Amino acid sequence: MASELHMKANTALIGAGLWGRNIARNLAGLGALKGIYDQSDEQAAHIAASCTDAYHVQPLTLDGLLADPDITGVAIAAPAPSHHDLAIRALAAGKHIYVEKPLALSLVEAEAIADAAKQAGKHVMLGHLLRYHGAFIALDAAITEGRIGQLTHIRANRLAPGRVRATESALYDLCPHDLAMMCRLMRGVEPDQVSCQTICHITAGIDDIVHADFGFANGVTASIQANWMNPVKVHNLTVIGDEASLVFDDTKPWESKLMRYPMRIIRDAIAPDLERGEPESIPLPASEPLKDEMRAFLAMIDTNTPPPSDITEALYVQRMLDRMERAAINTNQQLSRFDSK
Repeated sequence: MASELHMKANTALIGAGLWGRNIARNLAGLGALKGIYDQSDEQAAHIAASCTDAYHVQPLTLDGLLADPDITGVAIAAPAPSHHDLAIRALAAGKHIYVEKPLALSLVEAEAIADAAKQAGKHVMLGHLLRYHGAFIALDAAITEGRIGQLTHIRANRLAPGRVRATESALYDLCPHDLAMMCRLMRGVEPDQVSCQTICHITAGIDDIVHADFGFANGVTASIQANWMNPVKVHNLTVIGDEASLVFDDTKPWESKLMRYPMRIIRDAIAPDLERGEPESIPLPASEPLKDEMRAFLAMIDTNTPPPSDITEALYVQRMLDRMERAAINTNQQLSRFDSK
């Protein structure tokens, strides 16, 4: 592994599972990973040995990691139920932190993490990976440049035969990605209306299908679908304007990940009509979103400035998750095949 040496930040990783090992590999490749803690000493030692590069990456105890003054940032990729306690401990130990989504499993826990960060004077970065994806960054820029006209609707689909979780629902596992993008596209404005339906088929009490709709005061609408039971992977974001639409499809090769579709409504005395132009690909340089995300994490530590997916965005996403969950329950839209048993 060729190292991209990072001279300032020393970081450590908590959680060396399926996604944690990817974070470890990228931090090590940037020359910024000092140690790894996992509940399995064997797993921590294995991943540490596999990603040693710029200097020796060591398996650490949790207490040792938090007490080490040379470690200035901690990446937390442990199971979601542990995020609150680990984040609070790391912040109290004077570390900037990166937390893989979701930040927490309740709004109360998320706000407690935000309060702890403010008290410690440290930053919290969320693992909203798609905020660092070149296609989404280009999509956001195209909207700012007026290439779709007036924004009218945002539609996000995150469907796949994914890894089914027993500790958090598809709402908390999958929806943070799209809520983070919605937060950016709406510039932090929250919807006036939220409706949601969640469906449970696999594990009682853990929803695996989610559909939500959002309405904003300025007339923009949005919808999100998330499902880890879908036989075909569908990961796309469609942003519709009154002049054109943009589609970010992460299952496509780089040359077609971001497409622009000219289309506008022509109104006459009889009936409206849809005028379409030729679709065009928006050129993108190939990049590695996770490595770019880890670069942002290190820049946050080095410069002591908030990253794009900061605590403000994290709380926006957490509030939306809370509103979606409450909407599904309060409107009797929470369905389960276990209800009749």
